[in-house]
Amino acid sequence: MMTGNIELQSTTNHGTWRWLGRIGYAIMYIVLILVAVFQLFPLVWLMFFSLKNNQEVFNLPPLSLPMHPRWENYSKVWNAGNIDVYFLNSLWVTVVATVLTVVLGSLVTYAITRMKWKGSSLVLGLFMVAMMIPVHSTLIPLFNFFNKVGLTDHPLSLVLSYVAFNMPITIMILLGFYYSLPREVEEAAVIDGCSVNRMFFRIVLPMTGSVIATTAIINMIYNWNEFIFVNTFISSDSYKTLTVGVQNFIGQYTTDWGAIGATLMISILPILIMFLFLSDRIVEGMAAGSVKG
Repeated sequence: MMTGNIELQSTTNHGTWRWLGRIGYAIMYIVLILVAVFQLFPLVWLMFFSLKNNQEVFNLPPLSLPMHPRWENYSKVWNAGNIDVYFLNSLWVTVVATVLTVVLGSLVTYAITRMKWKGSSLVLGLFMVAMMIPVHSTLIPLFNFFNKVGLTDHPLSLVLSYVAFNMPITIMILLGFYYSLPREVEEAAVIDGCSVNRMFFRIVLPMTGSVIATTAIINMIYNWNEFIFVNTFISSDSYKTLTVGVQNFIGQYTTDWGAIGATLMISILPILIMFLFLSDRIVEGMAAGSVKG
């Protein structure tokens, strides 16, 4: 009889914990849904904002639908606003700077983690210290340098600046993953007569695909959204990017707010789409690079 009571009590406790677990999961999902809605609020507001004219922007509530959706705002900024040129400039500058940063960062990380040479710790320390340098403190020195070498108002000044400022964070993300790579694979390649360069490009680089994808996505987001360097070094419309192109719709006496909203929406969509499709690679690369051994 006592055994039956114990089993009944155990079953009751198990059922109680199961219901508590379900309630906990329900609360967690409700909280996550609320956070997701809060995160999506600016995008919804910007979408409605981009389909309004100036009167609707100031007279209607922020989340109200436009009385007559003005899709012509997008065609106006793309054709008359020179946004197509700015979009292509942002695209190729972002891609070139990202590829250079990832390749150079991988080479530096490989040399620091897989080779024994004097000064490797010093070089790593210098890169880590570079992360603490504020971007704003370098604007005047960089402008003077680019002015002396004839690179002001030239896209190469943006590419060089992006590579220099993104190298430290790229190396920091790559370090943990490179430390965890098994040395047996490289030792076997050396026995087979593989050179260092071939070993890096044929063996090591393909093994680091997940963390390279992570660093590439982070670099692309930064390069695509960067404003300070473009606004400082570039003055010609033919070299401007999307982040500064929005200023074309801000006049001395009037401002086309609908066109500004359409420009911002166009600038957000590529990064948003890329992040939605590749966000799992960011988590995978971060998790892979966080474990050593």
